[in-house]
Amino acid sequence: MALKVQLFVTCLIDGMFPEVGVATTRVLERAGCEVDYDVRQTCCGQPAFNVGLFEDAARLARKFVDEYSSTTGPIVVPSGSCADMIIHHMADLLDDAEGVVKGVTSRVVELTSFLVDQLGNPALGAVCAARAVYHPSCHGLRNLGLSYQPKALLDQVEGLELVEIEGASDCCGFGGLFSIEFGEVSAAILDAKLDRIEAAGPAVIVGGDVSCLLHIEGGLKKRALPIEVSHISQILAGQ
Repeated sequence: MALKVQLFVTCLIDGMFPEVGVATTRVLERAGCEVDYDVRQTCCGQPAFNVGLFEDAARLARKFVDEYSSTTGPIVVPSGSCADMIIHHMADLLDDAEGVVKGVTSRVVELTSFLVDQLGNPALGAVCAARAVYHPSCHGLRNLGLSYQPKALLDQVEGLELVEIEGASDCCGFGGLFSIEFGEVSAAILDAKLDRIEAAGPAVIVGGDVSCLLHIEGGLKKRALPIEVSHISQILAGQ
């Protein structure tokens, strides 16, 4: 019997990168899961939370909990940033005398962690003949411990040459609203990252957060570099 999972796609994926949501669904199904998607889902509240709008963030958090409290199975999130928000901060916004909030947030797991740590890195049959650099986003790496999981998945992709760069774990400079409020600093951080990426000569930059990939893609276009960006689910799904 297939394991039923709930898919929370995040705002950016839903609004700007729906193909990542499709790829994530395909990967989960290929891994033997039955995927449910609640069309009512919106935002986890992270943008409001990060700028101190805690009442707004709490309303979104309550909506998330209310929608998922009646479901079963792991809640899979293809974003380390949003998964971190839900796992580590959502309970701080809401009263949880009956344990409903914890009951929901304890089921939340980031996509690569789910595939590797819970499903044992299943064979997905992915093929991608390309030279690639993996970018570990800050929230996933530092707050969720997503270090070996993405690489374990990418190592099984036939034809993929994964190259390491100096300072691979350094921030790309996005940081959500940080890139807007501190644009010059953000651009300088990104330039340092892009210098090392350009020197490695990859065809694609792979990441687990579309927010960081969006930021990196902007820098690549500014430099007119013929390097693509791809969410890890797209590589694993063969897109």
